Amino acid sequence: MNRKTLVLPAVVGLLAPVLAACGGSASGGDSGDAIVVGTTDQFTASKDAPAPFDPAYAYDVGTWNVLRQTVQTLMVQPRGDGEPQPEAAEKCGFTDSGNERYSCTLREGLEFSNGDAITAKDVKFSIDRARAIKADSGVFALLSTIDTVETRGDREVIFHLNSADATFPFKLSTPVAGIVNPNDYEKNKLRDGFSVDGSGPYTVETEVKDDTVVKAVFTKNSRYKGQLKVKNSKVELRSFTDAGEMGTALEKGDIDLMTRSMTPDQITKLDNASGGNVNLNEMPGLEIRYLAFNTNSASVKSTAVRQAMAQIINRGELVSKVYGSQAEPLYSMVPATIAGHANAFINKYGDPSVSRAQGLLSKAGITTPVKVTLHYTTDHYGSATEKEFEVLKAQLNKSGLFDVSIQGTTWDKFVPAERAGKYDVWGMGWFPDFPDADNYLAPFLDKDNFLKSPYSNSDIIKNLIPASRREEDRTSSKALTTMQDIVANDVPLIPLWQGKQYIAARDDITGSEWALNSSSTLQLWELGRGVSE
Repeated sequence: MNRKTLVLPAVVGLLAPVLAACGGSASGGDSGDAIVVGTTDQFTASKDAPAPFDPAYAYDVGTWNVLRQTVQTLMVQPRGDGEPQPEAAEKCGFTDSGNERYSCTLREGLEFSNGDAITAKDVKFSIDRARAIKADSGVFALLSTIDTVETRGDREVIFHLNSADATFPFKLSTPVAGIVNPNDYEKNKLRDGFSVDGSGPYTVETEVKDDTVVKAVFTKNSRYKGQLKVKNSKVELRSFTDAGEMGTALEKGDIDLMTRSMTPDQITKLDNASGGNVNLNEMPGLEIRYLAFNTNSASVKSTAVRQAMAQIINRGELVSKVYGSQAEPLYSMVPATIAGHANAFINKYGDPSVSRAQGLLSKAGITTPVKVTLHYTTDHYGSATEKEFEVLKAQLNKSGLFDVSIQGTTWDKFVPAERAGKYDVWGMGWFPDFPDADNYLAPFLDKDNFLKSPYSNSDIIKNLIPASRREEDRTSSKALTTMQDIVANDVPLIPLWQGKQYIAARDDITGSEWALNSSSTLQLWELGRGVSE
């Protein structure tokens, strides 16, 4: 077994409003059998979520990883890290000094996978469709700074923004901005089921059992025109019910590569192994985990209760007992490796302290112990989540100030219940839509926040988010720092930890070190068999 550590550039720098152009096309990748990739992501269609693969609805890392292979966007996040680059576009950039007018010119000869020509009107249709449908997943909020979309001829698209937004190029790289064919997608209705049609590097066919995808087969799209270089002809994504089953399949050679979510024990075992025919790739990760609160619920409505929980939780112990060296304690919703990060929670609360927590509750007149249930999903973030919540429960109950119980639920039931406001406190993970501090704050704090949280701070919504988006230098943004301080004080969320990301691949698979970028985007086009670059 060999271990490879991929070091990506630090995600610190400027979001520069400059024009960029990039060429390239699909190439290579016609040798060998399908590369089989294992995942524990489950793709289920239900009454509550009938359209899991519609770009106007999908908003989790698993479904986005399907869409990124199949639905083309104007911009794309790069192989490892850095500024977004033109993809369906030939060039894009701000055309005014205020970052409120953004223009893209499409590549010549773009086609959907069925041969239909792609024009600027299709881009406008796709963006306007997502904004109009306003799916309850909340993904449309990524496009909230768009005022109108204008087209000029067949190839030019102009976005008129309602406020300056230096992050806008990143937003055009996310699947909600994916270009779809008006012949396949209705203007005002989501497309139910698992069919996906686009102009990306692959087409996809799914095998479905009991309304759940068992297997998705990605085939190289011969009509694709973009900057990505496709290094294989076919990839099969196979869903497993748990990480143990997935690991056994890799050992037996039934799959060639496995990604999220491996267990901490699996990663440690692979890391310590010598010899063998499996490589473990460790990469910097921008995934975070956090607790979220329904601030209208009686048990946690008092800010003092939420502050007391923040004062008691020992992140160092939590990480040590559950994840070891595979994660780090996190003291802000913004990861430590992202420009604009501030250690807001440690600045506010210092080290864990039961006595200080007791003081907060006493001052607010709260009777203890406070009874509360922590909810978590049993199957979306891996089997270690249960152990994580056992540790949180033990820490809070040991204080004598809380009477905590925990409850696990499968993802397909967890999400609808959370959105319906049925949980007082629940645990979630966040994989960034793009690597910028805005994406760790605005989705949770802006109007139409994706958690459907009742928490609202008018200064954040009206002033601080717009102000932060006007700032191209993210390293010295006072608005970003202030938002993090407000979160630490009001505690609508408690950040817990920041994790690394891993891929394990058999040694005849090339490109596995590039199969995930810094935003946990699965880049299947990077994979090859037996032949390196």
